[in-house]
Amino acid sequence: MRIGELSARTGASRRSLRYYEEQGLLVSSRSPSGQRHYEDEHVQRVRLIQAFLAAGVPSGTIAEMAPCMSEPTEDRARQALDILGRERARLSEAIDGLAAARDALDQLVEDNQAYLARSAGDGP
Repeated sequence: MRIGELSARTGASRRSLRYYEEQGLLVSSRSPSGQRHYEDEHVQRVRLIQAFLAAGVPSGTIAEMAPCMSEPTEDRARQALDILGRERARLSEAIDGLAAARDALDQLVEDNQAYLARSAGDGP
């Protein structure tokens, strides 16, 4: 199938599919005229890539797991699990940082509200 059909079947834009190839996440064959050609199994591969991206996994990390996606083995699955664990820890750290920033912002909002409440009492 050509890139347009893969795009239609997966919902991924043609630009995204080209990006996946640039990042080593997807490999197509080429026609003599240079057009990309994909097989049916590429549909599932693109959906898996999209699932990883939706989970916040960067494309470089997905590329680390590409061997497991293309030729799964128990060893590669263990490696992928280690990588996913690392990514989960990275996301948890980012979430904790965002929660701390939100708490600090909440305190600033409370301080501002308290100031406004005091100022309203000082009015005419």
